[in-house]
Amino acid sequence: MLNCSAQSQEFSVGWELWYPYQYHNEQNKLTGVDIELFKLITENVGMSVSYVELPWQRHLMYIKSGNVDIAFGASYTKERAESAYYSIPYRKELVNLFVRKGMSDSIKLSQLSDLIGSKYLIGIENGYYYGKEYEQLKTNPDFISRINSVIDIEQNVKMLMKGHIDGFLADPMSIQSFVEKYKFQDEFEVHPLPIYQGDIFIMLSKKTCSQTDLDKINDAIISLKENGKLDQIINHWSIVK
Repeated sequence: MLNCSAQSQEFSVGWELWYPYQYHNEQNKLTGVDIELFKLITENVGMSVSYVELPWQRHLMYIKSGNVDIAFGASYTKERAESAYYSIPYRKELVNLFVRKGMSDSIKLSQLSDLIGSKYLIGIENGYYYGKEYEQLKTNPDFISRINSVIDIEQNVKMLMKGHIDGFLADPMSIQSFVEKYKFQDEFEVHPLPIYQGDIFIMLSKKTCSQTDLDKINDAIISLKENGKLDQIINHWSIVK
């Protein structure tokens, strides 16, 4: 295990309310899947960090400008990599299309591009990454006309329950945690339409962080994967097994 002496620099780290990954619990403690994983990694390195609450889009701009040092819970894009160092992945992400219970068979979609020219309207959350196929399709006006963008999962759930959208994109851990929190059991199901599965990374601003900082974080991730401690946290938080 890597044991580095504490650094004099305090790294600023952005976070955004995203249950169950980043949120304040009933004791007003900042916690969640990504918070606990990141805390374990930085403690292993000996990094001093301070947290600042930021909307994700602004967070990305601050990483680029150097106003904030670190972002976690990040997907990889070439554009982001121009201004940020990327760690090795520390967890996986899965995105599914969620629809009302019993509606999968009636929603005839076998690939994302089938939305073009369809009658279906699908909800997404602003600023989130839904894979390469989605990134390519979103430049098509006919595709994006079938997409309804909102700020959080609660808005998508409300719109689906009222029949304003036919489904929404979300990761299973988020939706299952939402279901448990708000007692929405047996309201949703996963549509078989493939969306996205990929790696999740830590981003370090190239303006304020060094290759040495990145190497220390990568060494910690490797060590914590090998001893199973990252998986322990992920399994603790996972509702979908």
